Amino acid sequence: MTVTVKQSKARGTVVAPPSKSMAHRALICGALTEKSIIKNIAFSKDIEATLSCLEALGAKVRVKNDTVEIGGMKIDEIKDGATLNCNESGSTLRFLLPLCMASGKRITLTGAPRLFERPLSIYEEIAKAQSILFEKGETCVTVCGKITSGKYKVAGNVSSQFISGLLFALPLLSDESQITVTGDFESASYVALTVAAMSDFGIELKRNGNVFYINNCKYKSGEYTVEGDCSNAAFLEAFNYMGGDVSVLGLNPDTLQGDRVYKKIFEGLKNGIRQFDLSDCPDLAPVAFAVSAVLGGAEFTGTKRLKIKESDRAEAMREELAKFGIEAKVYDNSVIIKNGQIKKPCLPLSSHNDHRIAMAVTLLLTLTGGSLKGAEAIAKSYPDFYEKISSIGIDLNETD
Repeated sequence: MTVTVKQSKARGTVVAPPSKSMAHRALICGALTEKSIIKNIAFSKDIEATLSCLEALGAKVRVKNDTVEIGGMKIDEIKDGATLNCNESGSTLRFLLPLCMASGKRITLTGAPRLFERPLSIYEEIAKAQSILFEKGETCVTVCGKITSGKYKVAGNVSSQFISGLLFALPLLSDESQITVTGDFESASYVALTVAAMSDFGIELKRNGNVFYINNCKYKSGEYTVEGDCSNAAFLEAFNYMGGDVSVLGLNPDTLQGDRVYKKIFEGLKNGIRQFDLSDCPDLAPVAFAVSAVLGGAEFTGTKRLKIKESDRAEAMREELAKFGIEAKVYDNSVIIKNGQIKKPCLPLSSHNDHRIAMAVTLLLTLTGGSLKGAEAIAKSYPDFYEKISSIGIDLNETD
């Protein structure tokens, strides 16, 4: 899909979409109860992938409007030979792999090639140490064998999703377990979201610094409402730093989401601050780069993991910003956006099949006009993004 955007300003009120991060977590916890109700779900491709996989693992799912009734998934009753389609969702794959290994059954998780280019080495090392089959191909991974309770060490600078995945599974095992996060604990806020969601479903974890203590216990049925998503709200709020006037509703002022810092980053850029650390909020990188391109540039550190997202996000944004006449320098763990004048691109923009790149360059197109190819990438997390920004004054047209 190609989106053509005309110069236009956003004005009005819009409600932030439900948090994809919290929806993943609530659905997994709910699936492990007898029956739970999860409200305020947005059915992006990633969430649809998680629901499909939970059903393949034995969960009973009933959907009505934005509410999901889910439960009944029992680890020891998962069917041997089950196949799970994770599509392009890294959260789905990494969150569910430990649950698959806790079953002891032979299970294959499939998905897009790009998904399996992203690291799984932490789980592979655990599997090898416990003599669990772990066969990885270009579009799938097959596991067979049962993980055991015990002490686990997980590097904190690869992806917090590995830690969350183990946290979901370890309470289902027979004995106590312990996870020690080693090195720099990046994206720690995402693990805090996991701990909070598990607590809402009856799993109380103890933590001492970077060590988590897990006892054998059961997930309890409950009713849960997914809060607004800070990471996607950032794209709406960004209009206020591009000449717009937008009020974003539906966010929890006490949220644990690490991406809540987007307002501090935007305000900092507006007030002349030129250095920011994104190690705890890497998903904000594309929108932060876009806003900084408008507000005089900046240096962003903690960007190493952008290489293993849906695209190589630092390189993708460097390429797209160049079309606007903005130079960006990409280093191993930092990105510098140079000060420059935004110009109308002579070439169509590309989403690089990445939802956050698509939304970030769309923001800039509202200043210059132009077109974006591959705009359908937004379906991964925010399928009605273009509908929402049209409702607040952005003039755009979608074509196949």
